[in-house]
Amino acid sequence: MKRRTALPSQLVARKSIDKLIRDSEEPEHALKKTLGPWSLTALGIGAVIGSGIFTVIGTAMAGQKFDKPAVGDTPLIYWLIHHTALAGRPGAGPALALSLVLVAIVCAFTGLCYAELASMIPIAGSAYTYTYATMGELVAWIIGWDLILEYAFSNMSVSVGFAAHIVDLMDWFGFHPPLKWISPAYLPTGLQDMAGNDLYKSGWHFGFNVPAFLVVMILTVILVRGIRESASTNNILVLVKIAAILVFVFAAASFVKPHYWHPFMPNGWTGLLTGGSIIFFTYIGFDSVSTAAEECKHPQRDLPIGILATLVACTVLYGAVAIVLSGIVPWQSVMGDAAPVVNALKRLSLMPGGSGLVWVRLFVLIGALLGMISSILVFQLGQARVWFAMSRDRLLPDIFGRIHAQFRTPAVATWVAGFVVGIPAGMLDIGTVSNLSNIGTLFAFVLVSIGVLILRYREPNRHRGFRVPLGPVFPVLSIVFCIVLMMGLEVITWIRFFGWLAVGLVIYFTYSRHRSEFAKPR
Repeated sequence: MKRRTALPSQLVARKSIDKLIRDSEEPEHALKKTLGPWSLTALGIGAVIGSGIFTVIGTAMAGQKFDKPAVGDTPLIYWLIHHTALAGRPGAGPALALSLVLVAIVCAFTGLCYAELASMIPIAGSAYTYTYATMGELVAWIIGWDLILEYAFSNMSVSVGFAAHIVDLMDWFGFHPPLKWISPAYLPTGLQDMAGNDLYKSGWHFGFNVPAFLVVMILTVILVRGIRESASTNNILVLVKIAAILVFVFAAASFVKPHYWHPFMPNGWTGLLTGGSIIFFTYIGFDSVSTAAEECKHPQRDLPIGILATLVACTVLYGAVAIVLSGIVPWQSVMGDAAPVVNALKRLSLMPGGSGLVWVRLFVLIGALLGMISSILVFQLGQARVWFAMSRDRLLPDIFGRIHAQFRTPAVATWVAGFVVGIPAGMLDIGTVSNLSNIGTLFAFVLVSIGVLILRYREPNRHRGFRVPLGPVFPVLSIVFCIVLMMGLEVITWIRFFGWLAVGLVIYFTYSRHRSEFAKPR
């Protein structure tokens, strides 16, 4: 009979790394070591360059403004320093380019930590798999529950942005559906037209963002039926997304009005940090470079090159968008806009001499939409796989681990993930949903960095294909910077996040731990 463990031991019970390594070395599981620095960089840029820069950049630049001051709407770091509530959160303004550099530095430290953990446990998998093998069942449950939050709210953000771009595309063709069916039910800053007139006051109203809901459900059907990832298709999509960014930057650069850049940091360091906390969403996916450690020819040399080259390339592209966007329209005008780039092009196209931008706007629209579709597919696939993996480990009900008899996909988990994302995407605005995605991702990064430190102490002699340089310095910096970025998010986001974790812990202690393979038999 299999030996079971008591509760205190169960909480830290780990899956055997040695068994995982033996399994990965079997011929049918071993991955070819074919990736060099250029391949890793291409992989990273493909994962990072997505829809975030076309959607959340407006919120990061302009922030959010509410009717009256409230502690819940105030960035945590501002509340801790000043003990004063704000009527919203400050944006970075034109200094968003500096916020992007700050986020890239944080991602560099965290990416190197991911790389060491991935090279220690040479299996393809997520942070959930790594922590189960290194830090125990309870931490694995917490990070798995956190990943569900991250993936779900990432896709809600992308879906809301997709809907805004679809509405803009319909506007390009002269089609204007009823406003209540193309805007979220919850609008914390209200909704304004191009002239700044209120279409909806702040708060809840009768409506549902139908395009945001439909895109999630259509892609859910596709995922249930099965979809094969094509490297050539992915490469084409990456080129289209990069081309859309470059076309916007070069076409709009001649319309820049330098006086829009003054003051450069209108909300000081608080705005710079808050902007970084919001724009962090655009870098989600960079860790895909780190988790490819098993397929690297020379991981110790190539992984840092791949991670740093990815972050430099993406930061240059993103920074160019931020500088140009804040130079062609007043930075305050993009507040609450889920499609700020294409809407800025629309404004310019209506100005004298801007008629040629009509076609630029269409190309950027199509590039953004294609990028968002690929992002939604990848994150919905990832979210369903987390549900599936946790069900397979008996931490979630078996129904989430059921495989479709015909399509051989985790159908139930995929459908549940679809509705969990689709319904809130129809109701919530871009700022609200991106916040929870950001805090969930940063929390996962903190746990991964702590995991590296623990394993340096617990298993110092275990083979590592890649080792983070400078001993514990980079993991500690990763933890500190991630927490600082988390503190740039509002108090209400922290409360919601801890509420989510509390619900997860209740489920674990009342249900999951009793079904776990490490549970003590009753």
